[in-house]
Amino acid sequence: MVTRKQLLAGGLSGDMIQRRLVAGRLHPLWRGVYAVGRPEVSDHGRWMAAVLACGPGARLSHGSAATLWGLLAWGGEIDIVVPGHRASRRPGIRVHRRFDLETANRCEVHGISVTDPITTLIDVTTCKTHEQVERAIREADRLDLVDPATLRASLEDAPRRPGIGLLRSLLDSETFSLTDSELERRFLRLIRKVDLPAPKTQVWLNGYRVDFYWPDLGLVVETDGLRYHRTPSQQKQDRIRDQVHTVAGLTVLHFTAAQVRYEPKEVLAALIPVARRLQELC
Repeated sequence: MVTRKQLLAGGLSGDMIQRRLVAGRLHPLWRGVYAVGRPEVSDHGRWMAAVLACGPGARLSHGSAATLWGLLAWGGEIDIVVPGHRASRRPGIRVHRRFDLETANRCEVHGISVTDPITTLIDVTTCKTHEQVERAIREADRLDLVDPATLRASLEDAPRRPGIGLLRSLLDSETFSLTDSELERRFLRLIRKVDLPAPKTQVWLNGYRVDFYWPDLGLVVETDGLRYHRTPSQQKQDRIRDQVHTVAGLTVLHFTAAQVRYEPKEVLAALIPVARRLQELC
């Protein structure tokens, strides 16, 4: 992707640019923005071109930024945020104006200027459903972009704008703060829906307390209700605990609170085949 200004700064004249357009070496995407060599461009190419078309300070935002970061699938118009004094309009581009657009909120991914993960999640809250926002939060955590605890803390100092209140409420809800007892009740209700024996709960095994244990199967399930608040030291202890159980001949499965609440089919799709296999070995 290249702009007319960049071509002129590189030594080409207006006539030289026009000859390249006629010859098919440049292909206009938006006014003053061209694809070089071929008219077909990838999503990344269109995102880059859209940012260039909206001028200095522009960056990919909202759903388009979430897609670039790998948090959500997003189609349709390209979301671009620009400094508040500018009113850029381009076909196929949804322009968002922001007067507090700070350099600190800018990142680059594959050379494309984009809002940082925290700003992206705030923006997504204004245009996506709660379920989609929760999925984006989980993906941001899984990809090590930002964890929910850090995200929640950042909202305290963030400038007021749409999305912050909703995101704060979402992070403060039980979705990311299920107690052990609440998580246990949800998981046991899930187990009752399938033909599996009831497990023992909160029992001590090999020197560790486990959430759910099927003695006849040698199966342990841990539901990580406090996953988002665990320190590196605690995570290390979790790995040692799992290794101790494995050495003792047990099978260990882990599910997060979000999986138990929002993805029960996926939980059962993993749990049932393992339990059936262990039953056949007994």
